[in-house]
Amino acid sequence: MRVFLVEDDPIIIEGLKIALTQEGFEVEAFMNMADALAKVAGGMDFDVCLLDVMLPDGDGYTICKAIRERSRIPILFLTACDDEVHTVLALEQGADDYIAKPFRIRELTARIKAVLRRSGADPDGPASGDTSAVSAGGLNAGSSAAGTACGTVAGAAGADIITIGRNELNPLSGRVMRDGEEIMLTSAEYRLLLTFVRNRGRLLTRRQLLNDMWDESGDFVNDNTLTVYVRRLRKKLEEDGDAPVIDTVRGIGYRMD
Repeated sequence: MRVFLVEDDPIIIEGLKIALTQEGFEVEAFMNMADALAKVAGGMDFDVCLLDVMLPDGDGYTICKAIRERSRIPILFLTACDDEVHTVLALEQGADDYIAKPFRIRELTARIKAVLRRSGADPDGPASGDTSAVSAGGLNAGSSAAGTACGTVAGAAGADIITIGRNELNPLSGRVMRDGEEIMLTSAEYRLLLTFVRNRGRLLTRRQLLNDMWDESGDFVNDNTLTVYVRRLRKKLEEDGDAPVIDTVRGIGYRMD
C-alpha cells in the first residue's frame, strides 16, 4: 500500500516513514503545496493520502480539493487544530477522516486501515496500483445490493442504471454520472448514497444512518460528521433549479424519494 504524505516537518516525515514502513506501507512525502499539486496533476499511484493542514506555501485543503477532482482515494488530515471549524472544513473539502496532532502512531495506522476498508481496499493486501479503480471497483458488491433493492432500468452492457434526479448510478462500475461527466464521491459519500438508494422512499432517522455508517472495526461517523456528509452529497447531486434529491424531515432525519 502506497501513502501520499504532505507534511512540512522533516522530523514528523521521518517518524511516519519509519513507523508506516514497519506496517507494510510505502511512503512518498512532499513538504509543500506546490510539489504536492504537481504530483497530483501528473497522476497519482497511491492508496491513501495524509495531508497536513498548514503548509509553508498554502494548505492541505487546496490539495484535498485537487485530489477530489480526480479520484476518490481515501484522504486523512493531520491537523494541530482539533476544533469543529477545521474539522468541518476538512470534511467539506472531501476528506474521509482527520486526526489531531500530537497523535499515537497506532491510532493513525488504525484510522488509515479503517478508511482503506471503507473504500473497498485491503489494507493488509498488496498495493492496488490504480487507486481510483480500486475505490470504484471495491464497492461493487454493496452497489449491486443497492441496485437489486431499488427499482432500476436496464442500462448499457447489461448494467442496471439507477436514476437519482438528473444523476445516474451504475452499480457495476461504482460510478455516478451527470450529463456524461463523472461525479467524484468519497467512499463515505458513496456509502451514504447507497444507504439512501437501498431505502428509497423511506424515512431514515439520523440514528439509523449513523448505525449504518459503522464499519466492521468499530470506526464510526459521529452526528456532526453525518450532517457534513449529507450536505456534501446534496451539493454534488443537485444544481440550482433541481428538485431536491434528499429531503430533510426536520427533527427526525432524511428521505430520498
